[in-house]
Amino acid sequence: MPDTPHSILLAAVTVICIVGAITDLRSRRIPNWLTLGALPIGLIASGILGGWQGLFLAFAGMLLALLIYFPLYLLRAMGAGDAKLMAAIASFLGPLMWIHLFIFSSILGGVVAVLFTLAKGQFKTMLGKSMNILRSLAYFQAPYAADPDLDIRSAKRLRLPHGAVIALAWFVLLFLWESFGFRIVRY
Repeated sequence: MPDTPHSILLAAVTVICIVGAITDLRSRRIPNWLTLGALPIGLIASGILGGWQGLFLAFAGMLLALLIYFPLYLLRAMGAGDAKLMAAIASFLGPLMWIHLFIFSSILGGVVAVLFTLAKGQFKTMLGKSMNILRSLAYFQAPYAADPDLDIRSAKRLRLPHGAVIALAWFVLLFLWESFGFRIVRY
């Protein structure tokens, strides 16, 4: 069981994930008031609850999230709200806990994407688009330049509410940590 400072940070992440999921499902957007509001709160709370080490971990988590998500945003594979949401969450979790969330949300996102495309009857199309992405990246080109449908802004693109996937991954992680007695640490 986490100690009280960790519990406060985990509770904050839970609230951020719930609000992010609801707004993403409703409007396909994650609002700036949530992400840009949560980010400084995460940094400040981590500093207050964990001292200089907590503040360092908050910054390290935030920078790691941005290091991974900002290139996806530049490639138009991910929205800016998704990148800001993960950076805000990482400011509460630190790099180690955040990387667990990133891995789980990536796996879960892949599973949901396959199920989503199967349900829409577009699985074969998705496989072709995946090959286009790999081909473009192999030639150091942005995938959306070769296929405009790969642009997150395209009206034709199937959009997966990544905020909801992040929230679901967070709840799976909390369940696993609690069920199997893993010690939740930020470093």
